[in-house]
Amino acid sequence: MPATTPAVRFAVLYAVLTAAHEVGDYWAQRDIDAVDKGKPGREGVAACLRHVAGYTTTQALAIAAANGAFGLRMSWRRAAAGLALSAATHYVADRCASHWREEGDDAPLLVRFAHSTGHSGWLTRDLQAGPLLDQAWHKGWIALAAAVAAAAPAPR
Repeated sequence: MPATTPAVRFAVLYAVLTAAHEVGDYWAQRDIDAVDKGKPGREGVAACLRHVAGYTTTQALAIAAANGAFGLRMSWRRAAAGLALSAATHYVADRCASHWREEGDDAPLLVRFAHSTGHSGWLTRDLQAGPLLDQAWHKGWIALAAAVAAAAPAPR
């Protein structure tokens, strides 16, 4: 079997994680969780955690399938670290659901960050601005997750 390199693993994993993101974020997400994941308190947290669990399972299955199909020789520890990064950052963004137009100290951290980086006008004028920023956030972190998962193990 030909040797795989971190660069090959990264390219495959970025493609696979991005595709799995689309499936996990839209097909695997239940409507009730999509509606509730941005709500305050336990109800919102529980809905977001359920969604992120399904999302992460979808990505994990995609990594396992790619590893088997392409002989990537993945480190399960690195794959788990990449999935944890993707899951944690996905949760942060999805708790912002329906809050993108809010301003002030009560807004979620990522929403406050978006406003502080000059996106307030866009967020208040365009109903799609929040979802677009959400997806850009997800895909940027997916790239980093793929890099973490693809990295060569440290020499012993």
